Amino acid sequence: MLTVQYIAIVVTAGLMIYILGEYGRKKIEWRELIFWEILLSILFIIALKPEEISILIKNILGVGRGLDALFILAIGLSYLMLFRIHLQIDRVEREITDLTRKIAIELEEINEKLERIEKKG
Repeated sequence: MLTVQYIAIVVTAGLMIYILGEYGRKKIEWRELIFWEILLSILFIIALKPEEISILIKNILGVGRGLDALFILAIGLSYLMLFRIHLQIDRVEREITDLTRKIAIELEEINEKLERIEKKG
């Protein structure tokens, strides 16, 4: 094994433990836990057997070199993660818009009640 493999194994294992701790502290949901643990498990396996995995992926994708196959796979995974982040941001923006509308309506109702109270008093 190469030194870089040992480093990758230690870092990946540390990240797996960190993610489990974040879930234990209720900072992430179970879906995020599963996503990150699967991703980190794949990286852990790649760190253990990088040449065998790259050759397997190369053969599946039909690419000339194993490293090219890993880059293609990493870029594809990155696009999927970016799309997931985009969907989450869009959902949060819609929630903020809905909350802003509700607050504006409630504020208008409060102002109307205050005006009625001032007219009576």
